[in-house]
Amino acid sequence: MSQEPFASNSPTYDQLLEELKGIRRPGLPDLRRTDRPALRAAAVAGGFCDGSDDAPAGIEALLREAVRRLGERDLLGQAAAHTFGLLPDRRGAPAHDRRKMAAAVYGVTPERFRKQQEPQVIQQLAEAVLTILREPPSSPGKPGSAGQTPGPGAGPQTPGPGAGPQTPGGPSPTGQSTIARSGRADQEPPLRVDSVPVDARSTFTLHVSPIELLRDIEVLVSSENVYLEMSKTFRPTVSGALRLAAAVRDPAGEIVDDVLARELAGWLRAHGRPGLPIRPGTVVPTAPGALAARGVRRIYHAAVATPRDDTYEVRPESIARAVSACFALARAERDRYEPALSSICFPLLGAGRGGLAPAVSATWLRWAIRDELARDFRWRVHLVVRSREIAEAVGAL
Repeated sequence: MSQEPFASNSPTYDQLLEELKGIRRPGLPDLRRTDRPALRAAAVAGGFCDGSDDAPAGIEALLREAVRRLGERDLLGQAAAHTFGLLPDRRGAPAHDRRKMAAAVYGVTPERFRKQQEPQVIQQLAEAVLTILREPPSSPGKPGSAGQTPGPGAGPQTPGPGAGPQTPGGPSPTGQSTIARSGRADQEPPLRVDSVPVDARSTFTLHVSPIELLRDIEVLVSSENVYLEMSKTFRPTVSGALRLAAAVRDPAGEIVDDVLARELAGWLRAHGRPGLPIRPGTVVPTAPGALAARGVRRIYHAAVATPRDDTYEVRPESIARAVSACFALARAERDRYEPALSSICFPLLGAGRGGLAPAVSATWLRWAIRDELARDFRWRVHLVVRSREIAEAVGAL
């Protein structure tokens, strides 16, 4: 693809808006096939690329930063991320599938979203790009600033003067897990840190990763509310992510079996609890659905969050009860499988929408896990978090 020289001035709002509309349908893979001069100029001006062969990657990085400015938990930011395929495993999704997921953020039909919300989403994304370009080059959050991810094609970062030895993903000389920080966690690939100590005798494996991307861990634990109502599939929660990843789809990508929600509803009916809460700390097992392809055998749903008006309450002792219940259930099911169940993975229970501080959740998890491993040391235990900062804190507890 031949590229025209860059204009000296930044692109206008109208130019950015027109090109964003143009890539909505073909998606990000089209950036290599078709030149988008306004977006390319914006990526160069923002320091996301140098304007040569790395322009497509630079434009994609620019759009990710623009989504972050809109707010990754805000409706606009979530809808923009779905619209342009800026979420894990969604980059090459068909246009109609991306629109459907974006419409679900607002709880409307894809056709209504196309007419009403989608124009606003694209307009606000163009505004966010312009906001990035108006910042001084040294502003925090811009590529090249301290603590930011290097641009596409950049090599490994070298510690600055006076920095101690760094071993990304490995133990530091003091014995604590040290995780190299190089930008935002959701822009970096999953990281695995082995042998994080639980106590003097036991260890667990720590993952910095979306839980649905883990592989060959036989039991994944999901954090649920006491009504066993799973999170919506578009929510950035452990429950929503596992629900979406476990769902069975037809060849067109449409969900034909919402496996986890269906089995939980069946359990509630069988136990006479539809619409009624269960005791905090209760754990309910389901099949893994489509996650079986990743080596997962069971999903354990730990009910730890109690709804309170517009928020949730999570009591730390509920985490301890849930961990104990998970191990008891795993022991009961262990020999039903060949080979026997041997690995289990916990998220930071109650630390998402439950509102519990990650350090509190991690402390109670480790205490409860240590207690269970003292009873039965054969289990391989994993802990998964999404943030490298949280992972570092967990390793230092």
